[in-house]
Amino acid sequence: MLQFISPSFFNFASNPNRIKMKRDILKIDEDLCNGCGQCVPNCHEGALQVIDGKVRLVSELMCDGLGACIGHCPEGAITIETREAEPYDEVKVMEQMVSKGKNTIMAHLKHLKDHGETGFLQDGVSFLKSHKDRLGFDLPEVLHEVHNHGLHQGHSGGGCPGSKAVVIGRNIENDGAAAADQPSELRQWPVQMHLLNPNAPYLRGSDLLLAADCVAFAMGNFHSKYLKGKSLAIACPKLDHGSDIYIEKLAAMIDVAKINTITVMMMEVPCCGGLLQMVMQALSKASRRVPVKQMIISLSGEVLKEDWI
Repeated sequence: MLQFISPSFFNFASNPNRIKMKRDILKIDEDLCNGCGQCVPNCHEGALQVIDGKVRLVSELMCDGLGACIGHCPEGAITIETREAEPYDEVKVMEQMVSKGKNTIMAHLKHLKDHGETGFLQDGVSFLKSHKDRLGFDLPEVLHEVHNHGLHQGHSGGGCPGSKAVVIGRNIENDGAAAADQPSELRQWPVQMHLLNPNAPYLRGSDLLLAADCVAFAMGNFHSKYLKGKSLAIACPKLDHGSDIYIEKLAAMIDVAKINTITVMMMEVPCCGGLLQMVMQALSKASRRVPVKQMIISLSGEVLKEDWI
């Protein structure tokens, strides 16, 4: 049975005192795993892959420990438990992973590269080089493939683009210029879906803007161009719990508050699509029909797609 550590506090990895803490541990029972792969698409971080006929956690660094994959394993081979564990350590990971062979090692290194974890990638490569005599595979071949991985792809494969590290270039020529304060267009409180009351007066007859948490941070003109004149609800389909509650609230906003329209603003990352799915499920429950617009926003704040559905 393999045990992998969720990196909830992997930022402590450089701490020489190695303080132990409570962590979520993902466990894969290889005796039960039949390699069906049903869990793989339900790992939003892309940390699970089928390799050599078994599901492998190729990067415990990216495993969020939420266990979204568990319910999709028909054999019950995946479990989560909480126990004391040390922070993430790439050398210890490599020591454990080497016995799983070339393909697992390669997938792990590619995943680190996909997510911009150059420090951990260097640690892993250094470990392999210092133990090349006991690897059982051609290390230069592996390093060559990892080095060339993703060079000709728009998005280097396997990982979740929602958690991949990205540096966004900005034109800073006018960075020092004084800019007039832009007033907020927010006309209500609260805004988080769990806290919103569908019967609140500010929702009645309004145009609802349902935005992913990250949208307002990506767009400089979010308030002036998109929020103005609308009621607001924010949510994260990946991290928020109780999406069934969101669906019921949205259905109540349609039938009880009689909102006029719904604009769904999502980031371009795949997990954001859950917002639109919630709206469509709410519409199927509601007795009224309202127009729905979807907007997809790039990581740099540009509108990639805008249409009524």
